[in-house]
Amino acid sequence: MSIDLQQAIRNSIQTEKSAMDFYLAGAAYLKDQGARRMFELLAAEEREHAGHYYRIYQGTDIPSLEAFLDAPPDAGSSWLATMRRVIDDSFTEKEALELAMLKEKKLAEFLAGTAAQIADPAVREVFELNARETHNHYLLIEAEYARIMGMVDESDMDAFVRE
Repeated sequence: MSIDLQQAIRNSIQTEKSAMDFYLAGAAYLKDQGARRMFELLAAEEREHAGHYYRIYQGTDIPSLEAFLDAPPDAGSSWLATMRRVIDDSFTEKEALELAMLKEKKLAEFLAGTAAQIADPAVREVFELNARETHNHYLLIEAEYARIMGMVDESDMDAFVRE
């Protein structure tokens, strides 16, 4: 299967922005300082990931990455649509972390699958790097989830988080 590399890169820049917006929106609702700080950290890292893609993007529709990332969130973002479904007065850290783990897990799998289809070594390397970093986000969120849920043993993670 052949993929349009520049379109895949453009889509990845948008996905990283959507993930960044997701974490910023979530952080605004989190009461737990540790979870809030982690969401703010993840937002900053998603911004960095967008930069990885931007450096290899040859399109001209994003003249300034900073302006693009600082623009209002994409109303059609699946990341934000997921968050909007649960933000209300009863929004909890548990829900936010579960959503974040789900989104990061799916994204890591998608990025790894996309990387496997890319022949250009420099472009493949960017996708592989972001797949690894996205997996690391999952692990970070999983650890924060364990802290929030009061899990003290690895077997607790198996029972409550992993499938």
